[in-house]
Amino acid sequence: MDDKKNTQNQLNIELPEEIAEGIYSNLALINHSPSEFVVDFIRMVPNVPKAKVKSRIILTPQHAKRLLNALSDNVRKFEENFGKIDDPKTPPIPMNFNTPKAQA
Repeated sequence: MDDKKNTQNQLNIELPEEIAEGIYSNLALINHSPSEFVVDFIRMVPNVPKAKVKSRIILTPQHAKRLLNALSDNVRKFEENFGKIDDPKTPPIPMNFNTPKAQA
């Protein structure tokens, strides 16, 4: 009986190859309304004055809170295994990568 119950509670999640590669982001902007949270993941490139939103995730407030709790738990576990994560002051936007200006 327990095996049948466990099988019913399992979720089969498909991860397409193009999604599995992931998208790099070094900035996230979060906005909210009474009914949803919108998280824009952005990639900023050195010496380029324009940044692009690479992914937008829209969450209900309940899912946003679950994500917050899951991230907090995972950061805690990460720091237990690998040491404290530095949390320097947030750099002003645009970020300065201290590299030469791009030339065409």
